[in-house]
Formats: sequence, structure tokens, C-alpha cells
Amino acid sequence: MFANEEWVMELLVNAGQARSDAMEAIRCAQKKDWVSAAQHIESSETACREAHKIQTALISQDEGCGKIKVNLILVHAQDHLMNAMLCQDLAKEIISLRKELFA
Repeated sequence: MFANEEWVMELLVNAGQARSDAMEAIRCAQKKDWVSAAQHIESSETACREAHKIQTALISQDEGCGKIKVNLILVHAQDHLMNAMLCQDLAKEIISLRKELFA
């Protein structure tokens, strides 16, 4: 496995973790467990930062010149990161709304 493929897998794992943590934060908010919801959001943000660092490294390595081979797994990993970031944003909004209604 090439180093870039290892990075792509790390990107995928971290993005998946970020999404899972954001969804768990929503579940905690449904139970009015604000402390756990905040902890899961923080964990989601950490995983997302790690994924973003890898993404930035890959972009830097590519230099906009097509040096990085784009394959299905890279596209899949990028899709996961995009979805994780959106899920995280929506989770924060949902938690905020639930707090306004129920806290």
C-alpha cells in the first residue's frame, strides 16, 4: 500500500468517526443529556480536524497538478468528509434548538 493510500484510509476512518460522533451527539440531545452531547460534538470536531489535516496534506502534495492519483477510494473518503462536516453543522443546530426548547 502506498503512503497516499494509507493517508486516504486515515481520512476515511476519521471522517467516519466524525460523522458517527455527530450523530451520537444528536441522540444524546434527544435524551436531554447535554454533557454527553457536547462531548460527542467535541470528539466529532477532533476527528474532523484530523481528517482535514490529511486532506490538506494531500492537496499540498498534489499542488493542483494532478500528482495524486484519484481513485474511487479517494472520492469515497472525500465524500465521507464532506458528509461528516455537514452532519456536524446540523448536529450543532439540532442540539441548540433542543436546548432552547427543553433546557
